[in-house]
Amino acid sequence: MPIRYAHTNLIADDWRRIADFYVEVFDCVPVSSERDHHGPLTDDLTGMPGARIRGRHLRLPGHGENGPTLEVFAYEKNAAHPPTELHRPGFQHLAFEVDDVDAKRKEILARGGRDVGKLVTLDIPGAGKLTLIYMTDPEGNILELQKWH
Repeated sequence: MPIRYAHTNLIADDWRRIADFYVEVFDCVPVSSERDHHGPLTDDLTGMPGARIRGRHLRLPGHGENGPTLEVFAYEKNAAHPPTELHRPGFQHLAFEVDDVDAKRKEILARGGRDVGKLVTLDIPGAGKLTLIYMTDPEGNILELQKWH
């Protein structure tokens, strides 16, 4: 079998609230069953004795029935949130291509997200014009909204 991208994991304080946000704002679709992982195998997998993880996978939009998912989970005892900073090393943001960046921005703000930067349009040589903004979801995870012109 060839290599295939499967999912990205997002640890939330309130996994149901964040899952609902991605379903309602970005048309993600819940797939499979809700998860409740705990016990010796979960302890071994995570290296964290007594770990309990709950959540669900959401099919990301635009890739059909076999496309990748966003795995929204919460540990029974999450670590503290790191600061929301675009320049923090590691995986940084989820990007969604939308029809109207400003309208989607307003929807995210109304649902508890916030702006990280300002809405800009870049002229990228050889690629075209790109309108984009960095924002956060209600728990501070960074999102990019983009539209190519």
